[in-house]
Amino acid sequence: MISALLIGLTRFLVGGTGQWVGCAPSSRQRIYFANHSSHLDTIILWAAMPPDLRRRTRPVAAADYWGKGAVNRYIAVNILNAVLIERNARGSDPLEPLRDALAAGDSLIIFPEGTRAFERLPGAFKPGLYHLAKAFPEAELVPVYLDNLRRALPKGSFLPVPISCVARFGCPLQLEASETKPAFLERARAAVVQMA
Repeated sequence: MISALLIGLTRFLVGGTGQWVGCAPSSRQRIYFANHSSHLDTIILWAAMPPDLRRRTRPVAAADYWGKGAVNRYIAVNILNAVLIERNARGSDPLEPLRDALAAGDSLIIFPEGTRAFERLPGAFKPGLYHLAKAFPEAELVPVYLDNLRRALPKGSFLPVPISCVARFGCPLQLEASETKPAFLERARAAVVQMA
């Protein structure tokens, strides 16, 4: 009920339509990876999915932000069913909760840049996507470009500006057997850029 209200409010304010350009919605396990420029990114991407996919797709969120405070934590855990990770974990594997979610059969939404940026195109990807692709080769890797969100709710803003936002879903990719980590991460980034 609350998630439907949140999605409805977000769509009213900034649109949030989904354009399935390179693939169609599927019940297959997937890792959706996208550029990251706004706190609305997760909600727009999640809202662009059909309800049955939304129930099985868990956004990944930083525990140092979404785990702090009762409201943030409630939205992340109880509404979005997010997987919280420690970005600056010392002595532990920050990808462990993601591996657990994938092992349980869930799909994930991740932002490989690791933090929000104002630029139109994504920056360099951190290696987490590569490690997940290697550990779960059966999961499809779907690039997503989130358009206009950096202007709708830029970093540091509290209220969204009513601008039409879109989530474009591209062609799934797989990690090639002999592909190096840098080559794969650049290819994955290029797949997001291609839809900009």
